[in-house]
Amino acid sequence: MFKFSAAFVATSLLSASLMAQTARKPPAPVTPASVDHAATLAEAGHCQEALPQLKRMLGQVTDATLKRRMGTAGVRCAMTLNDAGTAVSFLAWLNREFPHDAAILYLSSHVYSDLSIRASNELLTTAPGSPQVHELNAEALETMGKWKEAAEEYRAVLAKDSNMPGIHYRLGRLLLSEENAPESNKAAAKTEFQEELKIDPNNAGAEFVLGELARQAEQWPEAIDHCSKATKLDASFADAYIALGRAYLGADKAAEAVPPLETAARLQPFNPVVHFQLATAYRRAGRKADADRAFLAYKEAADKSQQTKDEIKKQVSGGLAEQPPQTAKPQQ
Repeated sequence: MFKFSAAFVATSLLSASLMAQTARKPPAPVTPASVDHAATLAEAGHCQEALPQLKRMLGQVTDATLKRRMGTAGVRCAMTLNDAGTAVSFLAWLNREFPHDAAILYLSSHVYSDLSIRASNELLTTAPGSPQVHELNAEALETMGKWKEAAEEYRAVLAKDSNMPGIHYRLGRLLLSEENAPESNKAAAKTEFQEELKIDPNNAGAEFVLGELARQAEQWPEAIDHCSKATKLDASFADAYIALGRAYLGADKAAEAVPPLETAARLQPFNPVVHFQLATAYRRAGRKADADRAFLAYKEAADKSQQTKDEIKKQVSGGLAEQPPQTAKPQQ
C-alpha cells in the first residue's frame, strides 16, 4: 500500500485548487479596445486568431459602429476560412441589428452568391454525374431563357432518377414559359404536373398551376378542386387563394369566393389584384358596404404600387415619372 507524505498531499491539493480556479476563470470582458483589437487582426488577415475572438464577442457589443465593424470582419474571416456556418451566423446577426441597411444587404448578396458558387463547385467536383448536376445545369439554362436546353437537362435528371421530386413540375413550367408556344404545350404541361403529383402529392405548386389551367379553360369545378388543394397544402400560398376566389367567381359562387380572397388580402395587403377581386366578390354577393371598402383599398394599393414603380424608374433612368393610369372599377 502506497503512503504519501503530508507535504505531497498538501501540494497536490493546492495544485488541484489552482487548476479548478483556472478552469472557472471567466473570459476576458468585451471592451471597445478588445473589439478593436480583434477587428484589426481580422482586417490584417490574421483570421485564425481573430475569428474565435469575434465569435465570443457576438451579441455583447452595444456601439453601432463597433457592431458593424465586428460583424463585417467576422463574415469576411469566416469566408476566408471557408466556415460557411459561421459566416451565415454573422450575416444573420448583422441583418437583425441593421435591418434594410444598404451596405449590409450588399454584403449579404455577395456572400450568399459566393456560398452558392462554392457549393456548386463542390457538387461538380464530388458528384459530376449526379442528377443534381443536371438539375443545376437546367436551372442555369432557365435563367438564360434557354427553355429547350433546360428541358433536356431535366429529362436527363429523370433518366437517372425517375422519381426525383420537382422535376416534372419544372418541365411543366418550362412548357408554359416558352414564347409563342403552341396550344399543345398546355396539354403537355398538364401531363407533367399530374406526373409530379404522383411522385409528390404535396406539391402545392403543381396543384395551383393545374387549377389555373382549368380556370383559364373555364372548367370551374376542376379549377376549384385544384386551387383548394393548393391552399390546404400551403396555407401561406396567397396566389392559390386568389386563384380559388377567381374560380368561385367564374362559377357564379360569389359568397364562396369571399373567404379565400379575404385570406389572400391578409397575406398580401398591398396587392391591388387581391382587393379588386375581393371588391368584385363582395358586390356580387350583395355586400355593398364591404365592396366599397375593398374598392377603396384597391385604389390605395394601386396608387402605392404605381408610386413605387415611378420611384424605381426615377432612380434607374433619372427621368420624370409617368402619370399613373386611372384605376378601373370592379366588375359588376
